[in-house]
Amino acid sequence: MMAQITKEHARKIARKLKAKNGSCPGSVHDIALIYHDGKVVASFGIRRGSKTNLGHGHIPKDLYLGPHDTLRLANCPLSKEQWIQMLKDQGVIVDDRQPKLNT
Repeated sequence: MMAQITKEHARKIARKLKAKNGSCPGSVHDIALIYHDGKVVASFGIRRGSKTNLGHGHIPKDLYLGPHDTLRLANCPLSKEQWIQMLKDQGVIVDDRQPKLNT
């Protein structure tokens, strides 16, 4: 059984990905905005409540990952650079500097 993604995992991921806070005043969640080359490429919510063990099962989908890779991102085996490359491989991030092929 896969370990649950917790508030602490969410905070670790936000720090690792150098997320900016996109929360609105009065919101019940902190919103982590992740930028690459000046553009938001992903975002996810982090509950503000005191119950740190509540699940954040939405985060894998929000980061275009499976639960296993999301935990690897939180616990350090997966770097920000590797995550960015995974998004490029999936076509989520398109490198604007690459010439486009005419087909």
